Amino acid sequence: MISLDTYRAQWFGNIRGDLLAGLVVALALIPEAIAFSIIAGVDPKVGLYASFSIAVLIAFTGGRPGMISAATAATAVLMVTLVRDHGLQYLLAATVLAGLIQIGAGLLRLGFVMRYVSKSVMTGFVNALAILIFLAQLPELDPSRVTWLTYVLVAAGLAIIYLFPRLTRAIPSPLVAIVVLTALSMAFGWDVRTVGDMGALPDTLPVFMLPQIPLTGQTLLIVLPYALAIAVVGLLESLMTQNLVDELTDTKSDRNQECIGQGIANTATGFIGGMAGCAMIGQSMINVKSGGRGRLSAFTAGFVLLILVVFLGEWVARIPMPALVAIMIMVSIGTFSWSSLKNLRTHPRSSSAVMLATVAIVVWTHNLAIGVLAGVLLSGIFFAAKIAQLFKVTTHLTPGGRVRSYVIEGQLFYGSVEDFMAAFDFNEAVEKVIIDVSRAHIWDISSVQALDMAVLRFRRGGAQVELFGMNEASETIVDRLAIHDKPGAMDRLMAH
Repeated sequence: MISLDTYRAQWFGNIRGDLLAGLVVALALIPEAIAFSIIAGVDPKVGLYASFSIAVLIAFTGGRPGMISAATAATAVLMVTLVRDHGLQYLLAATVLAGLIQIGAGLLRLGFVMRYVSKSVMTGFVNALAILIFLAQLPELDPSRVTWLTYVLVAAGLAIIYLFPRLTRAIPSPLVAIVVLTALSMAFGWDVRTVGDMGALPDTLPVFMLPQIPLTGQTLLIVLPYALAIAVVGLLESLMTQNLVDELTDTKSDRNQECIGQGIANTATGFIGGMAGCAMIGQSMINVKSGGRGRLSAFTAGFVLLILVVFLGEWVARIPMPALVAIMIMVSIGTFSWSSLKNLRTHPRSSSAVMLATVAIVVWTHNLAIGVLAGVLLSGIFFAAKIAQLFKVTTHLTPGGRVRSYVIEGQLFYGSVEDFMAAFDFNEAVEKVIIDVSRAHIWDISSVQALDMAVLRFRRGGAQVELFGMNEASETIVDRLAIHDKPGAMDRLMAH
């Protein structure tokens, strides 16, 4: 449990940096929230209300200070079918239920699963997201939709972002780029796309509302699959982003608290007419690179977002899209792990294959969860193959030729049982077989069944079999699952 002093420091330990970074994030959130609403098939205010609510609530309840959560593309794409077939009210119900599932995951302390995500998968996740962030800007750079002036303003925005810090770092350069390009665009009346062209901004504060749906089992069957998918994808992206921010800030955070925080934020958001969301790696990178480190930055981003769209919407609508495109390109460049390209030549081929596969699948499907799960699966396969190579069996026959001993070394599991069985000569006429497993560890039901089969086949050939040297953990699983000493063992084994 976090101490009161630590929690207070997370709020007020970096006030100036958090306020300025939160302001930059708030401006960058507006077009993205509108775009994600369009993806989900709902009104822009649904995404904007969600981004306000989630960012503010996660500031209080989350486990990772300085990380930004809001409406995201990863969750929006999961809502399309539900909204199309059943409407907004069912989406709000799915949002509430997804939040409750995430709270349950946090209370069950399921955040530990992130320890099984390898560094190669993390790198692939980061690189893929950097590519997706860049690709998302291409519609705003389409020559058929924009004029040459757009490219000039994007270039000018990038110049300000990268060169202004040489003068001073007191003000975040992305904020300077937004202010300067907006002022120039308004002063000269340049014809460029603006935030207002993305969709109408809300002009009222959100209000509490219960989803207008029938409370029946049929409704639950409709909503549950979507809620479960949103909850899992949201937690996966949030925990991956949390790991990345941990590394960037060289600090540790609470994964289980983050699960609970995401759940509380989503549950509450469903009751004010907002869609589900999760952590945003792009906005989190903007926040960290702009100096945001504490909870105040996320709160500021959400609060300022609401003030801007509701009370200052007329001015916010005039912000030129090239300014925000320049910021997102900066985020894309800064997010991509350029060293991973150089490491392709030095890292093990299996690690490089996992990283590249994660990138390829995420970019192809535009679904971070699918790419990460594929990367984890591939990592597991490569790991199992590597461990299986460390397995060996040596054998010795006594001078009289009456006793054959087999010494098993390494990990006996589903990946090594084939080599285990191939090492035995079941046709050899000996009186006794000793299987020494003092240098081995028996892991799973596949290895126990292989051990059963070996013992029974030797006994069927007339040999006495002795198992020797089993450690405590191996003995526990063998005692529970093995059947070689039970009546009808061979028949039962062959029936499996």
